[in-house]
Parts: sequence; structure tokens; C-alpha cells
Amino acid sequence: MDIQELRAQIDRIDEKLVPLFLERMGVSLKVAEYKAENHLPVLDRTRERALLKKVSEKTDDPDLQLYTRLLYLSIMGLSRSYQHKQLDKNETTLEEKLRAAIKASDKKDLPQDAVVACQGVEGAYSSLACARLFKQPDILFFQNWEGVFTAVQEGLCQYGILPIENSTAGSVNQVYDLMNRHNFYIVRSIRLRVEHTLLAKKGVKLSEVREIFSHEQAIQQCSAFLEGLKGVKVTVCENTAAAAKCVAESDRRDIAAISSKDCMALYGLEALGESIQNNSNNYTRFICIGKQPEIFPGANKTSLMLTLQHKPGALYDVLSRFYALDINLLKLESRPKPGSDFEFVFYFDIEASVYSEDLFRMLSELQESCEQFSYLGSYTEIV
Repeated sequence: MDIQELRAQIDRIDEKLVPLFLERMGVSLKVAEYKAENHLPVLDRTRERALLKKVSEKTDDPDLQLYTRLLYLSIMGLSRSYQHKQLDKNETTLEEKLRAAIKASDKKDLPQDAVVACQGVEGAYSSLACARLFKQPDILFFQNWEGVFTAVQEGLCQYGILPIENSTAGSVNQVYDLMNRHNFYIVRSIRLRVEHTLLAKKGVKLSEVREIFSHEQAIQQCSAFLEGLKGVKVTVCENTAAAAKCVAESDRRDIAAISSKDCMALYGLEALGESIQNNSNNYTRFICIGKQPEIFPGANKTSLMLTLQHKPGALYDVLSRFYALDINLLKLESRPKPGSDFEFVFYFDIEASVYSEDLFRMLSELQESCEQFSYLGSYTEIV
């Protein structure tokens, strides 16, 4: 048979499949209505496992067994989504909270003179990101990232700036771990181009340097440059700006810091090397967090934190919902769950307008199906 005849066969099969799919969805809705009337959960994992086993046994071909399971996992995911849409007529507490935040921030933007928490000292990259987001910020500096979270959570600062990932060194894992311990909402994010400079006291030559200080992320981002230096010790410190300040205040002349050009002028240092990062296209993404959800016009990114059941298919179940609702997944990050063995917390960045009803539907479904669900905010990203 030629290709047209084969496609005609597929079309005839589809003409049977679609009505059967619609019939199945109708019956599954009646099942959900029965469960709602009798106060039963929509999700029945025992029933789903039994169904997957039964349908996969209808063929002896191992490959087709796998594809059959995948097909029915998708069907069941679509069925649950349809059930939630039809049954969840009342808004959830989260949905009400988000709609209120959207209404409260309508036609507004970030205030330009807020009190903002940053980690490090003057000249830190977080303070540079802060200056991009706020015209006249009152910046309070904290020794570590936990201090930034705490300052926002306790109301000492209205906002906080935190690095979340770098295009060269990857995710800032310490920040992701702290996200699991604090209450906050992301209200904006920004991508800041990072150009590292090797700074030393005036008159010092590169051949004189015996020790270099910087933050571990900056050290990773400049690894190729550092490997070319022989007999030079590399020491990690809490911040690139703190490294520059340490060099400026030290009596030693054989030390240098990997920091920013801003810190060169700020601390009276000279550049021994400019743009020493491995990648000239080096960006760090920072998030701006607040104590309450603030959703400003145009928000098209949403971040979530989920803990899933430790079982096969748990992550696929979540991903299938994104696919079913045509929601684009921008990032997926996993970190070990504190106090648990072989369990992970998953962080999702998704692309969807905050005004999309599909987004609200997905949030409602995930709240019910996940062991732990945290909405981290909807926002725009400044580039």
C-alpha cells in the first residue's frame, strides 16, 4: 500500500478512537461527581495502578506494553484535569489570594524607594541588580543569604535580592535549599550580565599575586583563567564585593580579588585582568522576593515548589499536566528533601500568563495531588 492508503487507515481508526475517548471522559466525569457527593478523593492511585497493569497485559510486545502505559498515563492525566475543571466551581483559597493580588497591583509597578535586603557589602552583584530594579533603594546588607530571607519574612525589609542561577556555573544550590525553609513570594526577576575583573592594590603586578579571594560561583565562572596561574592559592569568601574590600583593607600586597569593575572604583583598586570569566556571555539571574504576593501587569512566569510521592511516574504525572494544558516548562530543579532519604523537592519555572485560566486550573490540580505544594510567585523578568 502507498502512503495515502496507510493514512486513510489511520483516519478510519481515529474516527473510532475520538468518540470512544469522549465517551470515556463523560463516564469519568460521572465517577468524579459520585466521588464528590460521597466525599471521596478524585485521585485513586490503587485503581490507576490496576488499570495500567491490565491494559499493558493486552499485548506481549514489550515496546507496545510501554507505549500503552504511556498512553493511559496521558489519558488519566487528561481525565483528572477535566474532572477538576468541571467540579472545582468555587475558587480555592490560593486562587482567591492570587486574583486579589492581581487586582491590587493593577496598573502599578515596583515602588522605586523601597527598603531592600542584599547579601554582602556595597558593590556586590546583588546590589547592582537592586539598582536595576529600584531607582532609589534603601539597601540593607546582610552577611549571608539566610539573612536576606529572614529580613523579608520578618518585615525588616520590603524586598530582598537573591541570585538563583548563573549561565556558566548553574544553579545557586544554597539559595534553593533556603527557599524550602522560608515563606516568601517572587515579585520580579532580572538577568544581570556579569563581567569579572581581577583586582589588586595599586602598583601590584600579576606575577606578585599569591592568593586570590572570591565567591565560589565567581571562582567557578573564572576557572580557566585561574588554572593558568601557577602557585596561586584560591580562597572562597562570602561575596565578590567582600573579597575586594578585604584586599583593599589588608596589609598584604600579594593578594587579589575576583570582583566587579564597580568595586575597583569603590575600593580604590586596580585591574590586573578584565573579563576573566570563562564565557563572555555570562549572566546571573536574580530574584526579587517579598513577604506577600504582588503580581504586576504582564507577569508571564510562575515559580512553584513541589514535593512528590517517592514512586514511579510521580514526576511524569506533573509534567503531563503541563503538556495537557499547553504550559511551557522553562526550568526544573531538584534538591534533596531535608530529613528524608532519596526524596526530593522540585522547583518549577513555567511560562504562562497570570491571566490564563489554564494556569489557575493547573495550580488547583497540583495543590490536591502533591504531598507538598508551594506557590512561589508570578512575575516578569527584566533582561
